[in-house]
Amino acid sequence: MIDRLAALWGLGGIALLLGNAIHRLSIVVVDAASYDLDGRHWLVCAALTAFMAHVKGYLVFQKRLAPRVAARARALGEIRRPLAAFLAPLYCMGYFHTTARRQRTTIAMTCGVVLLIVLVRSLAQPWRGIVDLGVVVALGWGLVAILYQGMKALMAKDFPHSPELPTQ
Repeated sequence: MIDRLAALWGLGGIALLLGNAIHRLSIVVVDAASYDLDGRHWLVCAALTAFMAHVKGYLVFQKRLAPRVAARARALGEIRRPLAAFLAPLYCMGYFHTTARRQRTTIAMTCGVVLLIVLVRSLAQPWRGIVDLGVVVALGWGLVAILYQGMKALMAKDFPHSPELPTQ
């Protein structure tokens, strides 16, 4: 029972984080829509949104991150570490109790995302809203993918994805 709660806390914590980001960025997107957009705005918007949906939503979230997060949520029941259960969202994302390569990659990706957030915040409207629309689409795709893979991992007898646990 505790194992299931820890797994749900891990998946739910990540879902809350993504949902919060989607909500906050959606406000910026709606504000951008109030501007007088011309053809170049719409062209960049369509191209960037399609790019973000495919590369970030599909390739990164659906194909790589969501299965790993789900596998790590499932693994919470096997490793029986109180700290991992308490910090389940961070554990599921791969910040600790993982391979050294996964941990370095997770930290590097987090630093990259923070840098991109700082850069995008410096854009003037409507460009910031146009970029944020692509991000909202990717995050929404990621949220659905993580919840889907998470429920699949917790309900299935076997889950064929690696949680990337360290070798002991």
